[in-house]
Order: sequence, then C-alpha cells, then structure tokens
Amino acid sequence: MSEPASEQNGSVNADDVGVGAELRARPGPLGEAFSCLPEGVFLMTSRYEDDRAGVLVHAVLQACESPPMIVVAARKGHAIDPIIRDARCFAIGMVKPDDKLILKRFRFADTAASPRAESDRADVFDPFPDQKLVTGAPILERCPVWFDCQIARHVDLESEYELFVGLVVGVRTPGGDERLPG
Repeated sequence: MSEPASEQNGSVNADDVGVGAELRARPGPLGEAFSCLPEGVFLMTSRYEDDRAGVLVHAVLQACESPPMIVVAARKGHAIDPIIRDARCFAIGMVKPDDKLILKRFRFADTAASPRAESDRADVFDPFPDQKLVTGAPILERCPVWFDCQIARHVDLESEYELFVGLVVGVRTPGGDERLPG
C-alpha cells in the first residue's frame, strides 16, 4: 500500500491529522456556511494510571462562562476513549499551525488503535516534555494554551463524532497558570 502524498514529501495536511474539511470544501451554501465557523487544530490528551493518549481535534468551543465549560467534538474510535472514560478528565491544547511534529505524531491514523491492546507500541508522547496541571492529563510545553477539564458530559452522536463537555479546572497560557474550583 502506498503512502499518502504528504508522507512522501514530508508535509502534513488536514486530512492526514484527522481534521476533516469535507463540509468546508463542499460547494454551495452549506460549504459556505460551514467555512464561517471558527476552526483550529487542538490536541486532546488524557491519562489514567500508566496509560496516556492524545488525538488531534478541530472543533472546540466555549460552552459557558459560569461555570467555565468547553465542548470538544472528537472522531470516534481513538485510543483516548477508554482513558477518558476511566480518568473522567482530559486536557485541550492549542496547536501552533506550524508545529509539524505534533501534527504528525498525533494524527488520527496513528493514534486510533488502543495502546492498551499493544504493549510494545511506542509512546507518542516520548519526544515531548510534558507536565501536569490539575487532572494529571499530559500538558505539552509546545502548545501555548491549555484547558484542563473534568468530564461533565459525554454525548455519543449518531455519526462518526462524539462530544465531550468539560468543566475547566485549570488553564495554562503564556501569562501563567490558573487553577479553578472544580
């Protein structure tokens, strides 16, 4: 099986990292409407005991201010699912657009299989120094902004995506860290 063109030339594109652009690229009013919505690339991480996982997501939004909550849309079938279920927490980091290492290491195709099933699988976090904020989810220094969250709700949609609603219990920005009551 041949590698994607991006693997051959060393670049990383949105499709390789699991960040779908199908609706935005669709011609007509629906594509035009979806292109107006904010989008970015974020790294969702979690840890439970010795297991940790991360996956790239592209839909993160503020749900409310008091209490501070965010909503994350993530593609189903990734290794982070059972870890979030057991840990009841996750962290979301904003990935810099030019950070090709994070985009390559955490693309959906490489993080979809559960690390629990493959004990000899390399840890995708190995090249990154990581820290913890409140919940214990890995916080990578390479991402300038982090939200550390406890699970408030999980919604399994009848589609290829699921929603995680997180109560923000900590944030990290270039200006410092803040722990919030959770």
